[in-house]
This record gives sequence, structure tokens and C-alpha cells, in this order.
Amino acid sequence: MIPCISEATSLSTPFDVLLEAWSRAGWTNVELWLTKIEVHLKTTSTQETRKRLSDLGLAVQAASYQGGLLTSLGEQRQSHWTHYQQRLEILQALEIPVLVLAPDFNAEPDQACLGRAIDSLAAAAQAAKPYGVRLALEFPKTGAFCTSLDTALALVTQAGEENLGVCLDLFHYYTGPSKFEDLAYLQPQNLALVQVSDLIGTPRELAKDSDRVLPGDGDFQLVPILEHLQNIGYTGAISLEVTNPAFWDVPADRVADVGRQALLRLLEQVKPSTSVEGA
Repeated sequence: MIPCISEATSLSTPFDVLLEAWSRAGWTNVELWLTKIEVHLKTTSTQETRKRLSDLGLAVQAASYQGGLLTSLGEQRQSHWTHYQQRLEILQALEIPVLVLAPDFNAEPDQACLGRAIDSLAAAAQAAKPYGVRLALEFPKTGAFCTSLDTALALVTQAGEENLGVCLDLFHYYTGPSKFEDLAYLQPQNLALVQVSDLIGTPRELAKDSDRVLPGDGDFQLVPILEHLQNIGYTGAISLEVTNPAFWDVPADRVADVGRQALLRLLEQVKPSTSVEGA
């Protein structure tokens, strides 16, 4: 498994500054935030950006996130899909292999809406395939539908595309309706990305993304889950995603350093032992 850090952990830090902070802290694998990439590319080419990443020793494992593709209609749908196509071109140019996809269910779907969402999910994966991009469907606990790992896996299975999997965000797994037995359905073929954080002192029903803390500083039992993922043969990124504004006010160098130490300590507890070379 690959130790990785998400740009969402230092979201307010300028893109160039953050890349340098990550590199100084010893990170070599990162997850980028799509909106910030787009802003950056208004003044810098993809070729220059790719070279900058390479010079700093940073490999991009994923980018977050794309919404609006599954249930939107009419002009709104056209707008989202046009934007998605533009983003696929960016992902290809920057050699980013995984794109996190957020479900856009604003209400409990009827059969027609659910069928359209599954068809759209398949179409999105088909559109991504020529660009070498794999989609990772999230299951945010705050949505109207697709808030559990079980449901996300069901949608992925029904869409039936080989470059489509789930994004296992362990914050949403723990604070949403997912169950331990849902993990049994995970395989490398349907698991595209893992995001990790922790929670302390907040009831799970009330927990918000802004309540996230570093892994090991909270109450989640993360090691058994990571051991399960290792045992099924998952070798992809374990991305540190702490979307807590308190971290955004801390210098990026400090966050990068303590975040790396926290993630490596977590991975070192996984048995049988996990190689953390290249962190």
C-alpha cells in the first residue's frame, strides 16, 4: 500500500507552495484537488506542471473530485459532462490515474433515476478509459443516497466497467451507515482509492468533515481495516485526507511533516508488515 497525502489536508495553501512543502517533508505520492489544478493551469501549462511534479519527486496517485454526472438533466447535465471531458484531458496530461467521483443524489431515487445513474456511471467510466483514468465512486454520509459502502459497491457492480471502483473514505465508512461485513465485498478490482483520517470527541451522527483529525489521534479502529485491505491484495494509495479547517491555518510544512509521521505510524502497525518505502 502506498502512503499518500491529499491536497484537501492543506486546502488553503497555494498549489506551488504546497508541492514544495510535501517534497521537503519526504512525501512522494500525492492526491490533488481538481479545482486548484484548474486555477493553477490558467497561468501554467500542463507540461510545466508535470515537470515540476517530477522535479520535486512527486507522483500523483489521484485527484478529487468530479460531481454532477449521475442524475443531472438538461443543460445542467451538459455543463457537467463538458467540464468532465475537459478534466479528463487534464488528468491524462498530468498522468493522474484515478479520479474521485461524487454521487449527486439530491433525493431518494426512484427506479428511473436509479437506472439513469447506473447508465451514467457506466458512460463516465467508458469516457475515462481512453485517457487511462480509473473512477473511484465515493459514498459521502451526508447524501440522500449512496451513503454506504454496500450501495456504492452495488452501483459499481451494476455499471459493470473494469476501470470503475469505489473510494473507501474511512471517515464516511465509520460515521455513515456502512457495516463491517461490507468490507468482505472489497477486492482490488473494485477498490480504486482509500482515504484515511480519524475522529475524536464527536458523536458519529454529528461528525462533519471539519471534525477530522490525524489517524491515531482519534477513536477509529483503522489497523484492522488496513490489514483486511492488505490481505485481499490491495496495493494502491492510502491517502491522508484531513479536511479540517484548523489544519489549513497551520503552515503546510508542519502539516506535511506531522501528517506523514502519523500515516507511517499507522501503516507500521499493519500486520503482516506493510512496506512503506517511497512515502
